[in-house]
Amino acid sequence: MLLLALLACGTPPVEDPVEEPITARFATYNVSMYRNAEGALITGLGDTTLEQARYAAAVLQDVRPDVLLLNEVDYDANGAAVQAFIDGFLAVGQEGQEPLAYPHVYIPETNTGEHSGFDLDNDGVITSTPGSAAYGGDAWGFGQYPGQYGMAVLSQHPIDTTNIRTFRKLVWSDMPDAWLPEGWYDSDETAAMRLSSKTHADVPVQIGDETVHFLISHPTPPTFDGDEDRNGRRNHDEIRFWAEYVSAEWMSDDNGTSGGLGDAPFVIAGDLNADPNDGDSSNAPMRLLLDHDRIQGSPAPTSEGAAEQATAQGGANDSHTGSAAEDTTDFNDGSVGNLRIDYVLPSTELRRVDSGVFWPLSSDPRFEWVGRNPFPVSDHRLVWVDVEVEQ
Repeated sequence: MLLLALLACGTPPVEDPVEEPITARFATYNVSMYRNAEGALITGLGDTTLEQARYAAAVLQDVRPDVLLLNEVDYDANGAAVQAFIDGFLAVGQEGQEPLAYPHVYIPETNTGEHSGFDLDNDGVITSTPGSAAYGGDAWGFGQYPGQYGMAVLSQHPIDTTNIRTFRKLVWSDMPDAWLPEGWYDSDETAAMRLSSKTHADVPVQIGDETVHFLISHPTPPTFDGDEDRNGRRNHDEIRFWAEYVSAEWMSDDNGTSGGLGDAPFVIAGDLNADPNDGDSSNAPMRLLLDHDRIQGSPAPTSEGAAEQATAQGGANDSHTGSAAEDTTDFNDGSVGNLRIDYVLPSTELRRVDSGVFWPLSSDPRFEWVGRNPFPVSDHRLVWVDVEVEQ
């Protein structure tokens, strides 16, 4: 009778297993791994004892980002410099750390050092021979040769290379309410002047069943100009572009495809060269991002080392209104002080789990990797954020 009863009930339905979210660590790190001559970085990275690259790799092997933006790695068409860093340094344990692998790499072209054909710095000369600041002043983005101060994305998750969108050639004046410097560029220059000093790129990363758009850029520093504030204004609009991209549709990418991101999840990352409270930049665009209803602007990643160094160094740091624990750079204490200018900002569709800035206390042995002066790697610190990606 019991058997008949079980047969009558039939086989109970099998429920689909609930897929757990995947936690992914996104990071940005300006490693200042640029050189003053084309090809010099490739040559330098051939020396596997190079301290700058060894300590940069040690930091990365300690933090172990899943998706990483490297700023200020010189671009070359074959990606030789980035691959030399991966093979010669990340793939080898540094300072007692475990090796780190990145099977997926994307290296965008950059406006830095690409000559414009115009006298963009208004010094009266169109300088077309690479190798000088005057040449860089007439390039679409400052660079003494093509590719200086480039970028690279390294990922442990697949990159959807087919659907990458870049906005390197987007004309600045095409941006609504573009904040161009009044009277600086003539009509021909205005019609051609690019918004991005390097590039703005939407890099789709496949994390399990979900695509997260890694939105990367490195706006120009808001300095090295005059009363016209051409770099400050450009920095402002380069940052503002991302607020537009995640909520508007006016832009057209380098392949001619129109429209913004839509409602897909994203992470904005990069050395944005602007502090929301202090420094020489216009604070407005960072506030626009940090307060945006699609962006998780708080809480900010912090470190004990940043707070310690601001107190120890004093100077301009003493007059800052922002939290010193949020600083990501160690700049000149007499004039600028330490600032928060490196960001990893997830969209509201992603659950933020944890975050930090790699800036150890001076009592920590790892302080040697980043903190002594002159800096072993860079005056920037790595910033990371962990997010849960629903499946």
